Amino acid sequence: MTALIEAAEASDYPAEIVLVVSNSPEALGLARARDAGVATAILDHKLFANREAFERALDEELRAWRIDIVCLAGFMRLLTPWFVTRWQGCMLNIHPALLPQFKGLDTHRRALAAAVKEHGATVHFVVPEMDSGPIVAQEAVPVLETDTEETLAERVLKVEHRIYPLALRAVAEGRASLPPQPKKENAG
Repeated sequence: MTALIEAAEASDYPAEIVLVVSNSPEALGLARARDAGVATAILDHKLFANREAFERALDEELRAWRIDIVCLAGFMRLLTPWFVTRWQGCMLNIHPALLPQFKGLDTHRRALAAAVKEHGATVHFVVPEMDSGPIVAQEAVPVLETDTEETLAERVLKVEHRIYPLALRAVAEGRASLPPQPKKENAG
């Protein structure tokens, strides 16, 4: 999120960061956003009766602000197909692995356990299946014999900060888009 805010401060950047929404009132990114003059909203998912109520409120908040592109960063909740479909082609996620490897959590630990030679980060379009959308940007870092989860995570984070603004730029400029999805025929 910080990398996106900093990138958008450049006069030639094709996107403006207008709102940071968090489902966690304690999220550090909220203070960083406010310091940068970006509006913030907190939608604590624990205060909603269910996932649907939370996502409907989130959708309403985003639409009230006339958001065009949603960039997930540190948002550790799976979104339902309803929400993902509403934002189809307009929602990006950053993932700390070279997808399709190591979907989900604990990517650095799993990469070290698998003894891969390269690890990295991926920015992808969000689709209903977790960490499975078309890739917009991806960059690798070498996995060193001396790496710990922490040292590997630190190098991957640097990559994340570099590629997320590039990916958002590509989407905002129309150079990257979600391929059209085939229409499902009614089987009934």
